Amino acid sequence: MKYAPIDPGLFKTNRERLAKLMPPKSLAVLNSNDMLPTNADGTMRLWQNSDLFYLSGIDQEESIFLLYPDASDEKRREILFLRESNPTLATWEGHKLTKDQAREISGIKTVLWLSDFPRVFHQLMCECDGVCLNTNEHQRAVVEVETRDARFVRDCRRRYPLHDYHRLARYMHRLRMVKSDLEIDLIKNACALTAKGFRRVLEFVKPGVTEMEIEAEYAQEFIRGGGGFAYLPIIASGKNACVLHYIDNDQVCRKGQLVLLDVGASYAHYHSDLTRTLPISGRFTRRQKEVYNAVLRVFRETIRRMVPGKLSKDLQKEAEQLTENELLELGLIKKTAVKKQDPDKPAFKQYFMHGVSHPLGLDVHDVGCTTEPMQPGWVLTCEPGIYIPEEELAVRLETDILITENGNIDLMSDVPIEAEEIEQIMNARGASE
Repeated sequence: MKYAPIDPGLFKTNRERLAKLMPPKSLAVLNSNDMLPTNADGTMRLWQNSDLFYLSGIDQEESIFLLYPDASDEKRREILFLRESNPTLATWEGHKLTKDQAREISGIKTVLWLSDFPRVFHQLMCECDGVCLNTNEHQRAVVEVETRDARFVRDCRRRYPLHDYHRLARYMHRLRMVKSDLEIDLIKNACALTAKGFRRVLEFVKPGVTEMEIEAEYAQEFIRGGGGFAYLPIIASGKNACVLHYIDNDQVCRKGQLVLLDVGASYAHYHSDLTRTLPISGRFTRRQKEVYNAVLRVFRETIRRMVPGKLSKDLQKEAEQLTENELLELGLIKKTAVKKQDPDKPAFKQYFMHGVSHPLGLDVHDVGCTTEPMQPGWVLTCEPGIYIPEEELAVRLETDILITENGNIDLMSDVPIEAEEIEQIMNARGASE
């Protein structure tokens, strides 16, 4: 693995927390993700199932974890099943985890080979009353490719139709929303790597460089630090920044334009999410700075309101009201338009059309109970923006916020954000060239 070993106590605690939520005499089953095919005989790298990793720390294909807290045999209350290696597999794919290595990583004492799974699973199914099976229940998920978990759900219900079945996702969402101290440390590592990448790019951006060259600068910093991209990077110059999920990253950055950088690092499967907007020439124009500072004011005030007890839907409404006020000041919308607007199609939506916050953790858009009030331990993004296609101008600012009992902490507070500081750093670079 590229990252430093994680304290197995993290995964042990996570399993203990899940066990307390599960119905009596129920068995939870989690499968690793598939290694997805490309074309011909190609495959993508494994992107591990977040729930499996959360409970075990195992980052290997074809792994299965069983949690049965009420098992009569203590050795069968936690069982990890792994793919067994052989000389041919080792030659073609390299090292696979040994049982001892898996025990060290996960803290799970009972580790068996995958070939033992059918027999052991059947024995446990004959003992348990209910089964907790895993599915992707993220509210924005578009599931078109059947996962290993989905195939397992179908097969299990066919073979054991009379058991009580439960949705594991509703327990996992509740658990994963509140981050432990160890998880927060891993997220901070990802944030620190992102900050390094951004500072590198801050000294690299200038007229004539391409969006893909900027992406390469981030890649060098992230990979060298033992991480990688948390999501497909958005390097959007000029009018490209008005496309919210622009990922082509193939245009030349031109004098007088802004470039929007929505790029975050992943470290040990934990993610960060950062957006900054830079003047390619090293200085904002008067109009660019007006829009930039308008977004910055919304950014700072929205962060201030991210406190325990706040509902995400209320935070969204407040951010929208703040943005509407700024749009009026910028002359982008008029008071008469606001008074006459359709409540379902408010005027501000023309220039700010996305959510201002989402959970962050093992997934960039992490799972969680966002209909509940914010609680200490939640990690959320804050990302207001203003998009003006007719001016080929867009500004988005984003950071990662840890909710605490006493307010919140900006995990990216050391990343330059003030317009003047950004200009100073970019022009100091130019003076030394």
